[in-house]
Amino acid sequence: MATEAPAHGGYLDILRAPHAARLLAGTLVGRLPNGVGPIAITLFVRDQGGSYTLAGGLIAAYGVATAVGQPLLGRAVDLKGQPRVQLPAAVLSALGMVLLALTGIGHLGLAYAAVVVAGLFTPPLEGGLRALWPSVLGREDRVHRAYAMDAVAQEVMFTVGPLLLTLLVSLWSPAAALLVINLLGVLGALAVVLSEPSRSWRSAPREAHWLGALRSPGLLALLGSFFFVGLALGSITVAAIAYADDRGDPSVYGWLMAALGLGALLGGVTYGARQWSGAPERRLRVLVLLLAVCYLPLVLTPGPVAMAGLAALAGVFLAPVLACAFIVVDRHAPRGTVTEAFSWLVTTFGVGSALGSAVAGPAVELAGTVAGFAVAGVGGLVALLVLLATGRVLDVPAAPKTPGAEARHAGDAGALTSVHTEKNTH
Repeated sequence: MATEAPAHGGYLDILRAPHAARLLAGTLVGRLPNGVGPIAITLFVRDQGGSYTLAGGLIAAYGVATAVGQPLLGRAVDLKGQPRVQLPAAVLSALGMVLLALTGIGHLGLAYAAVVVAGLFTPPLEGGLRALWPSVLGREDRVHRAYAMDAVAQEVMFTVGPLLLTLLVSLWSPAAALLVINLLGVLGALAVVLSEPSRSWRSAPREAHWLGALRSPGLLALLGSFFFVGLALGSITVAAIAYADDRGDPSVYGWLMAALGLGALLGGVTYGARQWSGAPERRLRVLVLLLAVCYLPLVLTPGPVAMAGLAALAGVFLAPVLACAFIVVDRHAPRGTVTEAFSWLVTTFGVGSALGSAVAGPAVELAGTVAGFAVAGVGGLVALLVLLATGRVLDVPAAPKTPGAEARHAGDAGALTSVHTEKNTH
């Protein structure tokens, strides 16, 4: 059930909270290098005279390293605090890309080592921001709206980031663009870790366990589902390229991706403008069902205008699914592991997206563009089946309420600032 949020409870109310705008902006800028990394690597390699095969290999190495590094760095943040991990990681990641920009692709071993360092040390700013929201915003309903705003902001970043990169390449060169983007990333991370909430945040005491956040059955169920959500989204990217090729107009691909992003923006804004009651796990199942249903019409592959409309429809429930998943992660992350848990979600989603791209390619070659879009529909349906099959464990939050959570339910933001616990139980 949903009700309209009061005017003072919207996104502007969140951004007016002390530190909130700085944390959101710093996180988005800090994530720019990772957000445009695959595109930047491709442009750089091609400018150096390298092949698309080499670009793909470097991107794959970068992606695998990022997938490995995110949960490890997330766990380090939970153990050591944000400034001691986020800023050094951002600097090391940037130095990896600087090494690539300065040495080029003449020595392949060095090029691969550079992108592995850049990926492995990509700072877990995304999970770190979500861990900060409870202490910054206080009330549970504001935290939930911040999660929705976070999902919308991601769509903006993935739209603006490539445009900024293209502008830098046109003004200077792909190598210069790599340097500037990574400098911006370090500055963004610096803006976050120098803020008072980041400096004073401490994870709740955690039980020592080698599995960390992965010892939560509910979190494992969510990660299993989001692997297939990522697979669906990754397959759409490849299928959209094939669709544009079929039409003989490469620009069609850009329009389809823009429509997908626009749909996600509209869906995220609408979702965040309402207050939702009931268990988020049940709501997530409904949202994933709607996401899968909206992926299915893509197999119709009508003309470009109608296809753009279907792409926009396919994007509508993506941001709401992400925003709701953030709440579920928070509910199921074992005490003291929230940053790691959010980082696992990023990793799982990214690995699923990469596999979706890998599966959609052969599907298009064997059975045409329709088969590529069919992979997206199947991925969405399997994501729903995982949620349904694991309903018993997913419906049981992992942690009991903490004193910090009690203060949040009471709406005492001032008390929360001093408590600095990151668990937001419900």
